[in-house]
Amino acid sequence: MATKKAEIEYLATGRRKTAIARVRLSQGTGQVTVNGRTFEEYFPTTDLRLLVEGPFKAIERPGAFDVVAICEGGGIAGQAGALRHGISRALLQVDENFRPILKKAGLLTRDPRMKERKKPGQPGARRRFQFSKR
Repeated sequence: MATKKAEIEYLATGRRKTAIARVRLSQGTGQVTVNGRTFEEYFPTTDLRLLVEGPFKAIERPGAFDVVAICEGGGIAGQAGALRHGISRALLQVDENFRPILKKAGLLTRDPRMKERKKPGQPGARRRFQFSKR
């Protein structure tokens, strides 16, 4: 009976704005799957693709890992940032020596900026109705 070699997977969660990305990283050929679709299909622009590939370029190992991710919430750009954050955090589990490289590139910092809530008695979060003296 042939035993299948257990493949090690690294799990991490990345966040940006209101987007959340659950990332599963494993040794492989560089295939990235997001929400069951290919990486190129899910992120149509090259800017977003470069953003997501950032952690692999920082550690100088493009194509060394396979990524399976589930992204929820926010928009496409927020999801790309969340995926980048999740991949960076998963790479720390692979090798703790990546920390200084990823930290210097700013890939471990969560981007906390979110839309501010609308306040009562105002048309927007900060916008006020026009002031009238008389």
